[in-house]
Amino acid sequence: MARSDKPAGARRQWAADRALRAPMRSPGRPEPSRAVQRQFWRLIATGITTVEAAAQVGVSSPVGIRWFRHAGGMTPIRLDEPVGRYLSFDEREEIAILTSQDVGVREIARRLGRDPGTISRELRRNAATRGGKPVYRAGVAQWKAQQAAKRPKVAKMVKNPRLRDYVQDRLAGQLQHEDGTVVSGPRTPVWKGLNKPHRGDRKWSIAWSPEQISNRLPLDFPDDESMRISHEAIYQSLYIEGRGALKRELVAALRTRRALRKPRARSKSSPHGHVTEEVVISQRPAEAADRAVPGQWEGDLIIGTGRSAIGTVVERSSRSILLVHLPRLKGWRDTPRVKNGPALSGYGAEAMNLALQASMTRLPLQLRQTLTWDRGTELAAHADFTHATGTKVFFANPHSPWQRPTNENTNGVLRQYFPKGTDLSRWEAHDLESVALALNNRPRKVLGFRTPAEVFAEQLESIQNGSVATTD
Repeated sequence: MARSDKPAGARRQWAADRALRAPMRSPGRPEPSRAVQRQFWRLIATGITTVEAAAQVGVSSPVGIRWFRHAGGMTPIRLDEPVGRYLSFDEREEIAILTSQDVGVREIARRLGRDPGTISRELRRNAATRGGKPVYRAGVAQWKAQQAAKRPKVAKMVKNPRLRDYVQDRLAGQLQHEDGTVVSGPRTPVWKGLNKPHRGDRKWSIAWSPEQISNRLPLDFPDDESMRISHEAIYQSLYIEGRGALKRELVAALRTRRALRKPRARSKSSPHGHVTEEVVISQRPAEAADRAVPGQWEGDLIIGTGRSAIGTVVERSSRSILLVHLPRLKGWRDTPRVKNGPALSGYGAEAMNLALQASMTRLPLQLRQTLTWDRGTELAAHADFTHATGTKVFFANPHSPWQRPTNENTNGVLRQYFPKGTDLSRWEAHDLESVALALNNRPRKVLGFRTPAEVFAEQLESIQNGSVATTD
């Protein structure tokens, strides 16, 4: 039946009720309103976890996780609130309550400050009809309004295959020799959608970044305005499901290899329960920043294959090095892993605490005043360490290695003896002592070509002359 063919006995508003409205499927249980989804993504942008954001907006954690994964970690909707000409969910709830109380359309409009025609159309268009007669429910009405308001825009790369091929080739195109033959590169496993998989061979590709692709287009196609796309649109085509332009597995060609995009605020402030306001680096005593005062240490781990590690501790003034032996615990790879059980790799919180105590307590108390560590959870038991040794522990800010410059420099030097990608568990404590001895007796330019051992000996002599040394 054409739109103009009005059936006999139809209401005067018959055509208006059906304007731009195709028959809608039954929603079952309607999804949460756009207002709830907008609030969810605003919370995600603050850096909190997906589960926490879901709890705060009143949806289950599986729903929040599904929203996050289907959107690839990116906000799929506009966060701007709709303008006042549209009915809000709160207004629809009020309409549902008043309608159930048999309040008239004009009275509802007066109470809400709306035009009576707006309320009348709302009751006709968005009422639930699954039971055979129209019954106005706020949740169903909100779902119908959201579905009708959708104006899905076809992605630019879907409409422009030439642009899509250009972007796809620069992202994941094969390497070639100068003569044009393809370079196969290493054999790699099939992409499984894992987020930042562990170290291993990666497929060799051209691997331009989205920003490089976006900014290169005007140079390669100066006169073709259709060959333009922003780097953000490329990221959205990769991460958000349903865009239909680029295959999701192409994220493996990005340098981060992330299957989910990480919110910027979350990357800046990853939650660490063991780091409280009392132990952040800003609370460290001022003398700890002065290299003229001995007894201020910096520490971290160097990691090897098979979850092996060595603890490195460096004194800021003398550059003296202590290497902490972290042997694997009994049951490593023989005992099935237990969730929330002890870490048998050797650098769990408990094992790290005991090993670090054994190394640091060899020193006089005056020469172990503070220890500045990375944010790793291996030092989660720092309160017990401080109680046992008297050494106050402070933690650097996230992603701020320059706040531990001496330790970072030393870890680079140690890679001469313990390269990346090697098993560090094969070395015994006496092997580490030999390496530390060699480095502590190596002249350093920053020390006027004296050795760390000589400077440390001077520090030890000065405190022994000033007072009786305490070794605990």
